[in-house]
Amino acid sequence: MGHPYVDVWQTVKPSVLGLQRWPEVPRGRDWKTGVLEGIGWPSRTTADVAQGWKRILGAVRTYADLEPSLLGRVEEVIDFVTVPQD
Repeated sequence: MGHPYVDVWQTVKPSVLGLQRWPEVPRGRDWKTGVLEGIGWPSRTTADVAQGWKRILGAVRTYADLEPSLLGRVEEVIDFVTVPQD
């Protein structure tokens, strides 16, 4: 089905984290590391990245905290995999 996001992190609305928008990360640069650096969070180790995801995910409280286009794609996949086979 696909989606327009660089990473699933980007499906969380930046406002949930108090941001106006996600930091811009140059092409070819690791997106998660670039985002964490742009926010000012630790980003040097895989543990830092894991902690960043935990903070992002922990900020999500409802579906309204996610981008609507992701939710539409999820609904499409659910419809696709639940269609009865003839």
